[in-house]
Amino acid sequence: MRSDSPTSGRTSDVVGCDVVVCGPASWNHIVRVAELPEPRPHMVVADGDVETLGGTSAGKALHLVDLGRSVTLHTVLGSDDHAERIRTALTAAGVPLRVRRVPGASERHLNLMDSHGGRLSIYLDLPKVPGGGPPDGGCPDPGLRAQLAGARAVVLDLSEHSRDLIDVVRATNVPIWTDLHDYDGSAAFQRPFAAAASYVFMNADKLDDPLALLHALVADGARIAVCTLGAQGAVAVDDRHDVHRVPAAPVATVVDTNGAGDAFMAGFLHAHLAGSPAPRALRAGAEQAVRALTTVHLSPLLERPTS
Repeated sequence: MRSDSPTSGRTSDVVGCDVVVCGPASWNHIVRVAELPEPRPHMVVADGDVETLGGTSAGKALHLVDLGRSVTLHTVLGSDDHAERIRTALTAAGVPLRVRRVPGASERHLNLMDSHGGRLSIYLDLPKVPGGGPPDGGCPDPGLRAQLAGARAVVLDLSEHSRDLIDVVRATNVPIWTDLHDYDGSAAFQRPFAAAASYVFMNADKLDDPLALLHALVADGARIAVCTLGAQGAVAVDDRHDVHRVPAAPVATVVDTNGAGDAFMAGFLHAHLAGSPAPRALRAGAEQAVRALTTVHLSPLLERPTS
């Protein structure tokens, strides 16, 4: 077992949750601008800014908690002050944690957000996680095995640590869900996640023809592949290669688009575990995405006052 073994966050040793989410939680500085800056030297005046919790796995865990689904977030935090900010925000929002501590920095982003929902995300820091998995090929966190044994779904989000867990999770036969983000069908880092997962989500940022890739993922073994399309909703291909579409759910005012894709996936996952077929689960995803769009935070749960 590695020397950087997990330390307990709130209710971190709970066993028997429905969903284990493995991946990033970060501390973000979000700066609102009228337009994303052009690639030339110039000055930009911000329309506002906020520091808040970020991270794709933090977003999914928050929205699963918001839906009443039992979940544990397994994430990596450093030894800096930002780690405590991340942990405090998550625990105050009711997210059970299992934290793997590493020396040094926690994950931090600077997100420039324009008035159209466009985003430029600059990674300021990333936790330095030793690569390659444990020397004996076992689980980096042996205590995680007990949680996996009782889970109905495992989300493996893009990160070095989650990549180390792929073989461990596969051996449990718990269905793997993954979010490939702006996958173009060939990027090397995403490929192991796509190959391992039964439920695959992504966005269309780098795709001219999302349906072609969704069909290819299902042909390669996915039970369903889903691509979110922003204001155009989402499209999915199931294991019979049937195509399902859902429009975006109406929202009076979009405050911030950060976390909408994570909320969509959480809504779909929650509905799926409740027995909903794909069309109904897609609608549930679209409805949950609205919860992220109406707050400057990943989830309205982060607006609760902390003690």
